[in-house]
Amino acid sequence: MILRAFLAGVVILLVLEGLIFFSVVRNGLIDPRADNGYLPLEKWASRAVFVAIRRDSANLQSPIQPSDDNLTAGIKIYGAKCAICHGASDANASDIAKGLYIQAPQLAKDGVEDDPVGETYYKVKHGMRLTPMPAFGGSLSDDQVWQVAEFLKTMDKLPPGPQAEWKKIPSQANPANASPPVGAPPSTPTPNPSSSTT
Repeated sequence: MILRAFLAGVVILLVLEGLIFFSVVRNGLIDPRADNGYLPLEKWASRAVFVAIRRDSANLQSPIQPSDDNLTAGIKIYGAKCAICHGASDANASDIAKGLYIQAPQLAKDGVEDDPVGETYYKVKHGMRLTPMPAFGGSLSDDQVWQVAEFLKTMDKLPPGPQAEWKKIPSQANPANASPPVGAPPSTPTPNPSSSTT
């Protein structure tokens, strides 16, 4: 009798929790602001993403070698697709990176060199739920994703040629150094009135 009452209480409690959760979601009672940090359940649930990625990528092996050509190609792709959130070699966060509610690691400072290259490939290709990390599998070929992963794996010990290419990526934190968007007309220098000779 006591066991039956206990089980009935557990079932009622679970149903009530489910109804409360449904009501919170249905009525938009979750804070939608990106500048207000994680919600407690969201932070806890995001741990599952990292566990799943580690499991699902465990047997992935890179089909390319970290040659100068592949590393340089990976650096160029990183500069075009990733630096806006993950920074350039100066590790300074861009305005976009500063505004992300889940901070993107600045990879020149908080690198992923210790992660298996297959894990980095998996993150770049598939993106990551419950984070701002998008999936690039639809816009990059598999070889391109591996090139980015190989660059990130070796970014702390790049050979001289790729290292020079890495240093060329403009800082996203300083708009004056950033490249114009693809397809944008070239900018014309604005005359400086103080330098006029008249």
